[in-house]
Amino acid sequence: MYLQHFGLEKAPFSLTADPQFYIDFIPHKEALEVITTALSFGESILKITGEVGTGKTLLCNKLQQELAEQYLICTIDNAYLSAHELRCLLANKIGVDKAEFDEQFLLTEKIKERLLVLLNEGRKVLVLVDEAQALPDATLEALRLFSNLESDATKLLQVVLFGQPELDVRLADNKLRQLRQRITFSYQLRALSDNEIEHYISERLKQAGYRGARLFSRSVCRKISQASRGIPRLINVLAHKVLILSYGQQDYKITPKLVKEAVTDTEDAYALPSMSKWWLLLASFITLNIALLLWWKGLL
Repeated sequence: MYLQHFGLEKAPFSLTADPQFYIDFIPHKEALEVITTALSFGESILKITGEVGTGKTLLCNKLQQELAEQYLICTIDNAYLSAHELRCLLANKIGVDKAEFDEQFLLTEKIKERLLVLLNEGRKVLVLVDEAQALPDATLEALRLFSNLESDATKLLQVVLFGQPELDVRLADNKLRQLRQRITFSYQLRALSDNEIEHYISERLKQAGYRGARLFSRSVCRKISQASRGIPRLINVLAHKVLILSYGQQDYKITPKLVKEAVTDTEDAYALPSMSKWWLLLASFITLNIALLLWWKGLL
C-alpha cells in the first residue's frame, strides 16, 4: 500500500463515512446548522437530501457524534425495514421489554409509555434515518405516527431523514402528503466547487497524517473536479487511484496524466477531454470567426 511511501498514517480517501474526516464546507456546515437549530426548537421531522456520494451518511454519522450527549439516538441504516421491524428497533433502543415485541397493536403504546419515562428523566430521543428514499410507504407512515407522539409541552421523539432526490419525488405523492406536511425544515446538499475540492483533498491528506510538500497541484485538482463533478465519493475514488498509480511508479509526483488514467478506470467519472479535442475546438472557433469577418467585409 502507498501509506508508508507518502508518509501517511491511514488511508486518506477511504469510502468509509468516518466523522474524523468530516470537513466543515459550506453545504455540510449549513446542513448541520439547520438540523441542530431545528432540533433545539423541538421540530419533529427534518429532511436532508443530496445526490449519491455527496456526504449524507458522513453528515448523519457526524450528527450522531455531536448529539450523543444530548439525545438517545436510534440510527436506521436498513432501508428495507418493515413498519413492525422499525417499531421493534426503536423499542429495543429505548429499553422496552422484548417480551412486548410480538404484540404489534400494543407495541406503539409501550413505546409511548417508555418515551414519557425518558422525557421525565430529561432524556430526548432522536431517530436518524439513512437512505430514507428506499423505506417502504408503511414504514414512512410509522415514522410519521411516532413523530406525532407528544406530551403536553413537547414532542416525545424527533426524526431526521437523509435521502437521495428520489425521496422528494416520493414525498410529492399524494399518499404521503401527511408526512410531507410534517417536514418543517429541509436542506439539499450540493456538489463541491473547484476551490472546495482543492481544500478537501489537502485536508483529507492532513487528517491522514501527511506533512510533506503539496501533492495535488491546482491543475490536478481541477482535473479531478471535472471528472468527479464535485461529488465527494468520486473525488475519494479518483484521489485514491491516483496515489496507487503514483506509488506503482515509485514516484511522488501526482500528474494530470495519472488523473486521466484513474478516470478511465472509474465507471461514473466523466471522461476528461483530450488536448487534441481542445485544439480542434479552438481551430474551429478561429476559422468560424475569420469566415464571419470576411463575410462582414464582403470578401465572401
